[in-house]
Amino acid sequence: MQKDSSVTVHYHLPGLFEFYELYRIFLSLFRIHREWFYPWCDIGSIYGAPADCLWGGGRAGFGQADSKDAFSLMEECNISARLTFSNSLLKEEHLSDKKCNGLCTLFSKSKTPSGVIVHSDLLAGYIKDRFPGLYLVSSTTKVLTDFEDLNAELRRTDFKYVVPDFRLNKSFERLNGLSQVQKDKVEFLCNECCSFGCKDRKSCYESVSKKNLGQDVPEHQCSSPKASGGYRFSLAMENPGFIGINDIQERYVPMGFSNFKIEGRSLGSALILEFLLYYMTKPEHQLQVREEIYLDSMLDLF
Repeated sequence: MQKDSSVTVHYHLPGLFEFYELYRIFLSLFRIHREWFYPWCDIGSIYGAPADCLWGGGRAGFGQADSKDAFSLMEECNISARLTFSNSLLKEEHLSDKKCNGLCTLFSKSKTPSGVIVHSDLLAGYIKDRFPGLYLVSSTTKVLTDFEDLNAELRRTDFKYVVPDFRLNKSFERLNGLSQVQKDKVEFLCNECCSFGCKDRKSCYESVSKKNLGQDVPEHQCSSPKASGGYRFSLAMENPGFIGINDIQERYVPMGFSNFKIEGRSLGSALILEFLLYYMTKPEHQLQVREEIYLDSMLDLF
């Protein structure tokens, strides 16, 4: 397959609230020194959630950035913000949460449409009715590993994007059989480090949902033999579901896909920088980007 230089790849980046200071610097570089970065990609959105959000899910939120600062940064850069509200265990009484409603109210005012990543159909319906200006993203926490389930999710008109489980990333024959409308909705998770054969992914996400609801539950114990080593990008690259930049340009873009999600909200900013360098920065300019960021005295990369 040949590269299509006319197609723009949209990256959806992690940690709007968690790595606000990193993005404050990086987005300035991306704007001022656009020649340092691949011309075929842009930033489709930056997602995340502040700490202690009842509706939060996927990863335990620890974002400390002020919501108004995060909002202003996205407005200044004309980038879509996404609130990660993928708690799978929400009930009717949780919908009145003041903090989460306040965040939706704020980000619904953005000039570049903001979105909400959801798992709960209850929450999806509430946001659709209460905040119609916010678009919806179907969360990867649904663990859509069956292609027919993915197909059904893509047919739902409520969702602008759908993030399948990373284990469907290389189902090329069936992916290529999707319509272009469906392909435009698929958002691939590129750099997952979770074991490809993991059977506990749903229970892991549910554990986080319970914690965000204030339930006193034990920490989920990952059964992966390499779990104790933590996230390593080098290991993620060996995952059968990994999507690298050559895969994107040589396989996915020619098939008609253009949306790719980078995970990492629970990681450190040093690792997020490595993702930004690998996926977006030309190799000959990676050192310059590192130097500009390392020399900013306001940023603690570790």
